[in-house]
Order: sequence, then C-alpha cells, then structure tokens
Amino acid sequence: MTEREQMIQGLSDAGCSKEAGKLICSLYESGRYQEMLHQMKKERCERIEEMHESQRKVDRMDYLIRMQEKRMK
Repeated sequence: MTEREQMIQGLSDAGCSKEAGKLICSLYESGRYQEMLHQMKKERCERIEEMHESQRKVDRMDYLIRMQEKRMK
C-alpha cells in the first residue's frame, strides 16, 4: 500500500469522505501543509460535532427512559 493509499485509508477510518481524503492528500502532495492541516482540523471538528449529536440523542433517550420508569413506580 502506498503512502497516499495509507493516508486515504486512515482518513476514511477516521470518518472522512473520499473527497475529503483526496483533497487532504492532494494538499500534502503539493506541499501545501498548512492548508492540509487546516482541512484535517476541519474534518476533526466535524467528527466532534457528530459525537456531540450522538451524545444529545443518548441524553434524550435517557430522559425518556427515566420518565417511563417514574410512571411505572
């Protein structure tokens, strides 16, 4: 596996789209490291927001469970 393929696979494993992976690799290959890091940090922020959204859903489900448990008492 080439270095590019490894980077694309790693970004994919981290939840990045193929397009984002290709963009990041392209920036790397053209020596635009600051732009590459900016894009990677942007993708990281998107993963964190997804995590927060999942946590909000879990919190809502916990609330609904507690409400039903109170009603059953």
